Amino acid sequence: MFFNTFVGTMEIPKETKIILNRLSLGFMILGMVLVHLFFHKKVSWYNQKPDWKNPIDLPFHKIDTFWFWLIGIVINLVIYGYFILQKDWEYLQSLLWFCLLFSLINAVFEEVIWRGIMLSALKEMTSTGYAVLVTSVGFGLLHLAIGFSIALSLLISVAGVIYAILTLKTNSLYPSIVFHIVINIGMVYSGFII
Repeated sequence: MFFNTFVGTMEIPKETKIILNRLSLGFMILGMVLVHLFFHKKVSWYNQKPDWKNPIDLPFHKIDTFWFWLIGIVINLVIYGYFILQKDWEYLQSLLWFCLLFSLINAVFEEVIWRGIMLSALKEMTSTGYAVLVTSVGFGLLHLAIGFSIALSLLISVAGVIYAILTLKTNSLYPSIVFHIVINIGMVYSGFII
């Protein structure tokens, strides 16, 4: 928050402030890695090729993890597509580099923090359900730092649950990173970020 306040006082474009804000997540990653190294704790970064074999059990249905992931991406593309199609072409072009940079940095850093480090560490000390709940709520509340309301931040916690399920079922961060990138692109181009 200190870094975000400092960046907020700078006379730079809003897009640059947002990118610097997201880059500051690197400090969180560095701090967590140092703590884990200091206490000799193992972290599963989920840094491997996704294993799509584990199905997701819903209350009255079992769905293949790959199809769950793909359907989620398509639903988000359709929802955000509605808002994006209302924007003019010049607006979309003007945000291209910001959109790509923001989406990539934000998705990778947030997934490494919340699913790669925190979910892995909490899962070792508590139940999987508790680890998913805590990391998902923390992930949602982190969005307060970029100006989202508490209600929207808590709604984003639901996305955190989906990302956690994808990470645990595939034993990989990559599906949740891709999903997260798609949502970030949709949020930038639909006007929710800028």
